[in-house]
Parts: sequence; structure tokens; C-alpha cells
Amino acid sequence: MLLPVKRSVVIAFLCTSFAMGRPVAFGANDWQIIKVSDHDYLSVDNVSRFYRLPAGVAATGGKIQSESVSHPLEFVSGSREAMINGARSWLCFPLVEQDGKYLVSRTDVAKTIEPLVRPHRVANVGKIETVILDPGHGGHDKGQVSRYGYEKDFALDVARKLRPLLQAKGLRVIMTREGDYFVPLEVRAQIANAARNSIFVSIHFNATNDDPNATGFEIFSFTPRGAPSTSDSALALSSSNMQPGSEVDAQSMALSACIYHSLLGHIPEYDRGIKRARFAVLRLTKVPAVLIEGGFLTERGESKLISNKDWRGKLAPAIGVGIENYRDLGVKKQPPMLVADYRRQTKSVPTEVVSRDGKLKEADASLISLVGESKFASPQQTSTPSKRLSLESAPIVP
Repeated sequence: MLLPVKRSVVIAFLCTSFAMGRPVAFGANDWQIIKVSDHDYLSVDNVSRFYRLPAGVAATGGKIQSESVSHPLEFVSGSREAMINGARSWLCFPLVEQDGKYLVSRTDVAKTIEPLVRPHRVANVGKIETVILDPGHGGHDKGQVSRYGYEKDFALDVARKLRPLLQAKGLRVIMTREGDYFVPLEVRAQIANAARNSIFVSIHFNATNDDPNATGFEIFSFTPRGAPSTSDSALALSSSNMQPGSEVDAQSMALSACIYHSLLGHIPEYDRGIKRARFAVLRLTKVPAVLIEGGFLTERGESKLISNKDWRGKLAPAIGVGIENYRDLGVKKQPPMLVADYRRQTKSVPTEVVSRDGKLKEADASLISLVGESKFASPQQTSTPSKRLSLESAPIVP
């Protein structure tokens, strides 16, 4: 059962410094900070009034079903799960109840809710000249494997389909790999960091050993400082470590929102949510960065879909529309399209434009000019290593 939160209007402005997690002075009529075990919280009612958005809270142990969502803000007591503007989102910390009030952490108001509700008001949002497309894995690193093929091949195909669509919009596009060879994780990040006004979009497909029926999309940006990643089941001190955060955290979350709403709006897949992780390619990039998981290769029906080039031909344009909408945030200064907006549209996903090169280049010349030829191993150097590298394999630098 959803408990409605009263609606009212508050004339206030959530300043950029709060959105970036910096200390600010709060007006007495704007935010009422509530201390819980030395941590700052705000009531759901307070958040609802500020954004002028009705909110609902499901009882502890409940689960939000997207088809039954009736408010722009939906929370679950005792859970990190939330629905924000029609897309599942995961808070850094669970909602708590105290003295009859439902409370959301101040960190989540600044780092999750603000950039998802008002991405167009994030500082320096939408400033793009270059898109770094990062097809996951490659070479000896096959990624996840299904009966229909390898993750590395599917990811590369999506990136190759997406590149001409972005170029047609006037964006420079650099791919971290052009063929079936391995590129170290730190080099992928270096490519993004070396490009002017760039964003980084890493393309992957999912797998799980726990639930063979798991399906759906999810998207990740870097975990904020002091918060647990979405996959951390316990809020132990070890998971809430004090690794450095990202100076472009808000922009990355806004990019996540733009891409994710387009994915869900164009392709009817299960909504697994906008999430946080400390994957190496997110941790090492200094530009707005996201990692897309475009479905599960461990689920029979979904793996067959992913193996279909026509389905991948729909996935690529959906990502492209999201990237374009992110760029538009900096120009139009208006909220981006949401899942419901896309689904109301009658026109189809933009026509696929695919470059039909007969032979893949082994390394884009633009990459070599950015990071140097020595960063790329020759084909003879890409034999299978004794230990498989993972997304988390690059060292964490305190």
C-alpha cells in the first residue's frame, strides 16, 4: 500500500553546491535537516514540497511495480529502491522511518534525486564535443558467453552501429577498440580523459549465476565518496569506504538518466535501474561516464534477442537518442524526455545507419594520437593471460 505524501508549494532554489555535495547554508523554510546516528536526513515530505512533486512510500518489504507507480517519486521504507520519474533508481542509503516520518539521506537528495529530477540544472551539463564509445572486453577477454556468441562481439557491433548516428549529429566519436583485440582498462579511461569535452559510454551485456531468469537493462555511474555501491548487500564500513569521489558525479548521473529513459522508452525490457558501481572504467575516468548493461546473456530468450543484429540495430539508436538528449540539456536548459514521453511518441526509433567497412581497423589513428601507440598491444601480444581481468581489476588509488 502506498502512503501519499501531502503536496504543497515551496519557493526555493537548490543551489549547485548542494547538488555537488558541498556544504551550504539552508533556509529554514527550505530544508529541515534531521540527524540520525550523526548522519543528515531529510523527510520525504520535505523533498516532495521542494520539488513540487507528489511522493509515495511503500511499506517495508514491499516492491515497486512500474505499472502501478502513481507518483513521480516512489520510495520503499527500509530499502534503497526508488522510482524517480518512471524509471527505477537505487539510492545510496535506505529510506529510514523515525517518529512517523520517512527520511531520505542528504547524500541521496544531492547525489541521486537532484540530478535525476533536474538534470538540466546540473553545472556544465551537456557540454560535449566527443563521445568515447567503449565496447567492453575484446581479444582474449570474451566477456560473458552464451550459446549464440560472445559479449565482446555484441558490444563491438552496437558501438559500430552507434558511431555513425552520433557523427550525423555533429559529434566526434572515438572508439576504444575497433576490432577484436584487448585494450587495458586504464587505457580506455586515458582515452576519455585526453579528449576535449568528452563523455564516456561503455557498452556491455550482463550475466548471473544466481537467477537464470534475470532479464533487463541497467546503467551504472561511479559510486559517490563514502557510499556503498548498489551491489553491496550490507552497509558495512568496508563497503562505505572513503575512496575519492568524482568531480563530475552529477553530470554522470544526468547522462545515466538521459540514456536510460531512452532505452526503456524505445525497447520494452525489464527496468533494473539506474545504479552505482566502482568499476575501473568509471573510477579512472575524469569525464562524465556511464556503463550500460544491455540485457542478460544467461537468460535464453534475452540472449537470443541480443544475438539478433536487428535488435542490436534498435539498441544502438536508443543509446544515441539518450546521448543527444544529454547534449541538449546544456542548450535547451529544459528537462529531458522521460520513459512515458518516449512511449507516447508514435514515430519509431531513428533509422539505423551502419558503416559497412569490409575490414575492421586494429586501432583508430585518433586513439594513437591521444594516448600513444605504445599503449596498444600488437595482435601477437594478446594471448590469453593466466588470470582473467575483470571490470574491477585496475588498482584503486586512494
